[in-house]
Amino acid sequence: MPDFRVPGSRWPVTLTLVLLLSPGMARPQAVTAHPYPGITATTLRDTTPRNFTAHIVEIELSTPGLRLHLTPPGGTRETVRQTTLEFLRQQKAQFAINAHFFLPFPSAEPDANLIGLAVSDGILVSDFEAPAQAYALAANSPAVNIDRTNHATVVRSGEPRELLWTTLAGSAQIVTHGQVTIPLYRDTEHPDGTLAPGGPGNYTNHHSSYEVPQARTALGIAAEGRRLVLFVVDRAAGSLGLTVSEVARLLQSRFHVEDALNLDGGGSSTLAMQDPVTHALAIVNTSSDNPQGRSVGSNLAVFLPGGKQ
Repeated sequence: MPDFRVPGSRWPVTLTLVLLLSPGMARPQAVTAHPYPGITATTLRDTTPRNFTAHIVEIELSTPGLRLHLTPPGGTRETVRQTTLEFLRQQKAQFAINAHFFLPFPSAEPDANLIGLAVSDGILVSDFEAPAQAYALAANSPAVNIDRTNHATVVRSGEPRELLWTTLAGSAQIVTHGQVTIPLYRDTEHPDGTLAPGGPGNYTNHHSSYEVPQARTALGIAAEGRRLVLFVVDRAAGSLGLTVSEVARLLQSRFHVEDALNLDGGGSSTLAMQDPVTHALAIVNTSSDNPQGRSVGSNLAVFLPGGKQ
């Protein structure tokens, strides 16, 4: 479903070509649409820093009738795994995106433990924590909370919890107050200051998992908490992915994000939507796992006026 469209869809699409940055450079191409009230959906293609295709949904949180919902608690652990498309279908929502990192992984088990703070409709699903591995996940990583009035803020361990309603965490905060903030591997330091390799790629600060081009999912806050930005970049179908630093800079510079989290990526990265005309459900991006997307520990659903409930 390229460019946020199902064949036969008739909703307006605007093709915008970004100006050349310098002579001889290829033109980034952005296809922008407004499928629902309060939504700007963009497919961005560029050849710098390498070929990539990204899918961005900007959500005006003041839109009347808008609501969000995170995977609720269930199963023998914290949640029951679902693909993002399955979650979209079950919830009868208009958009859904994958969210938390989760364990066990890899695993065919249906139940999962989420890594980091998760709150679904005010119910605590997972708390702040020091994760089982440190090569990609920061301990007590900040989370984004969308309260019952649909205002988005960053919350940190030890802060008041009475306003938590729809809350999700990632591996780390990658944009903080408008500045790119990619974490170091402090959790892997030995007492003598040397770094212990971590993860399947023997990652260190000199070979960081954050700096490997990959399929990525991110969540951003803009306009002082009045706009939410969903971001997925592919590593499939000719798209070579982005590093987390590249994602953060793109969110900061092009989409004016003030704060952002790096969510679960790789084969988990999925953005799904309901076509506003046909009501067909489909994955917007191209999964690097399988055509239907990976079964993940949590998803975030977005409900909008005008969608089929």
